[in-house]
Amino acid sequence: MKSEALKGSIFVAMGACCYGMLGSFVKMAYRDGFATAEVVLSQFGLGLAGLFVLTLFRKREHKQKQQESSFKSKIKLIAAGTSLGLTSIFYYMAVRLVPVSIAIVLLMQTVWMSVVLEMLLHKRLPSWHKIASALLVMAGTVLATQVLKQSAGISWPGLVWGVLSAVCYTATMYSSNHVELHCPPLTRSLYMILGGFIIIILVFHASVNPGFSYRIFMSWGVLVSLFGTILPPLLFTRGMPSTGMGLGAIIAALEIPVAVLAANCLLHETATLSQWIGIILILTAVVLMNLTIKQSLKNNNK
Repeated sequence: MKSEALKGSIFVAMGACCYGMLGSFVKMAYRDGFATAEVVLSQFGLGLAGLFVLTLFRKREHKQKQQESSFKSKIKLIAAGTSLGLTSIFYYMAVRLVPVSIAIVLLMQTVWMSVVLEMLLHKRLPSWHKIASALLVMAGTVLATQVLKQSAGISWPGLVWGVLSAVCYTATMYSSNHVELHCPPLTRSLYMILGGFIIIILVFHASVNPGFSYRIFMSWGVLVSLFGTILPPLLFTRGMPSTGMGLGAIIAALEIPVAVLAANCLLHETATLSQWIGIILILTAVVLMNLTIKQSLKNNNK
């Protein structure tokens, strides 16, 4: 049992590292002259093709065991996947305007946004642990983004795009944990990516013109789709059942320091001491929230 939990933890950690590397790859694609439309279209286009091939092989292997998803389930998953596409659009717009270390911190505002969403949906006040976690995230964000020190030089549009990415990421996290859970994980990933691809086409259809650089599909698009669309869902699907949601969410928070370290190594972005303190506060909030959830589940099962 411990061995399975360890293996699961490694898979989740690898998935988090993939997401953490993503912002730096996107920034490097921008430096090579590619636009946001080219990056997201190549990511979701190649990712959709890769997941479709994997789904075909999985169906051949488990043809008798696997239950076919209904048309209604597929439509729900496609609709839920639109938030995934919007998350990538807004996050990559933020990465264009602010350092990756700030963009990833803004994305992780989903920690307190999920508390607000839960309060609105269930119409009850959150526990003090969740409120404390939300306050820690806000305090950590102020330190990590250095918004008080750099109010004159910081890109406010970049901050807005980052917050919008967090809103959409919150919706994505809710969909991942509530929409059509009876469907096979690979099928769920495929149709959610399809929903993301559709919304991206609708947003950027005007950009698919003679000026669109299809070179992206043979260069950065491969890396971005592999690290952002194909590997993370497979790794999380493999690891989360062994770790459980609480421990899995804590390990997945590795995405933040990995993003900062990757930006430092690949883009030569530097993080100050106050930024690292802010990041540690956000990680502490993630741990506090998920340990509290785990404890409450134990108490309910007694």
